[in-house]
Amino acid sequence: MISNSSRIIGAVEIGTGKVVVLVGEIARGRSLNIIGVGVAPARGVMKGEVVDYKAACEATHQALEMAEQRAGARIEEVWLAQSGGHLDAFYNEASVNVKSADNTVNALDIESVCALAKEKELPAGRSRIHEIRRPFRLDGRAVPNPEHLTGRRLEVGYWIVHGGESKVSDNIHVVGGYHLEVRELVLASLAAGSLLTTPEERSQGALVIDLGKGVTDYVLYRDGHVLVTGTLPVAGDHLTNDLSIGLRVTLAQAEMLKLRHGRGTVQTRDKADKVWLDGDGAFGDRQVPKLGIETITSARTLELLEVVRQKLGPAFVAEHCGAGVILTGGTARMPGIEEAATRVFGLNARRGEAPAWVKDELKDPMFSTVLGIFQFGLRTAHEHTLPARRKPGLLSNLTRIFASS
Repeated sequence: MISNSSRIIGAVEIGTGKVVVLVGEIARGRSLNIIGVGVAPARGVMKGEVVDYKAACEATHQALEMAEQRAGARIEEVWLAQSGGHLDAFYNEASVNVKSADNTVNALDIESVCALAKEKELPAGRSRIHEIRRPFRLDGRAVPNPEHLTGRRLEVGYWIVHGGESKVSDNIHVVGGYHLEVRELVLASLAAGSLLTTPEERSQGALVIDLGKGVTDYVLYRDGHVLVTGTLPVAGDHLTNDLSIGLRVTLAQAEMLKLRHGRGTVQTRDKADKVWLDGDGAFGDRQVPKLGIETITSARTLELLEVVRQKLGPAFVAEHCGAGVILTGGTARMPGIEEAATRVFGLNARRGEAPAWVKDELKDPMFSTVLGIFQFGLRTAHEHTLPARRKPGLLSNLTRIFASS
């Protein structure tokens, strides 16, 4: 039973492979209990973009209904993940002269420089998704909060993420079709990055890469701040497609081979080492060289990671990325992918692990983004939450997320 004074929110990710929904109850404006989970196979979505509205609605509404039934409560509003090749971003900065006679920075100086840095207009047909502030600089030195400090020139910059207006609207309308309001859009890479890195790792510098089915999202942290985000319309599906073409098998067979035998780096040395491929009724069972599978998946994985590195450009400096590369998403389950990332970026790489407070039932990488979304939700929703006296829900023992985490 849910307390009348609590607030029920949902985190939704409409992916290319799956739709994932988590239902959370905010208690006392500071903590959140996961009380419902819904997962449904995605339909009508390609590379993170809705291409068949009716099919996407059916899959999303199925996941929402499942999550609400398990929670025993209706979701009041939704935080919605954003991904897809339509996303883009740019950096814009501004500066102001400190106006006070004694050169002490006040709130008006800060407000003015922030407004100037954010005012750059987007091209027609684009929607703002995030305005991510980088550290202030006062007379050239980085300061987390310049108010009451003394200086002559105050500077700040924003990493501004935007998406195709129609693409963003399509996602919102899919959720709206379930009679739910989308409270906020959250970039998928930011959500996963906030969950899988600690403040210390972000301070050391870290690169988080989310390798999904249709898209690859990434976020680069430096000095505790988001430096660059990005999304590529290339991911696990391309490995499957390459296997299908290279081995002359169906996509379904190629997907099975990828999941069972794909590797990010080649391990097999014996050309005679083969695996059985289940027949599809037309060609019958046959054997496939294991070396061929690994060669194809390894080549595409290295290429994909190299594209990420190229997209990062001069922003990526290995010496400023002390916490290394953190991999997540379904494709990150593939053996040998850490070695591939180490080869491309020259850094230690590891698969991301959910924090200790996440119960085992939600540690699967498919939940990284929606769990991360809740951290954003807590920051913006707690002021609307009244003190709650809750009773345990169906899945209330799964996870407790504290706002301070």
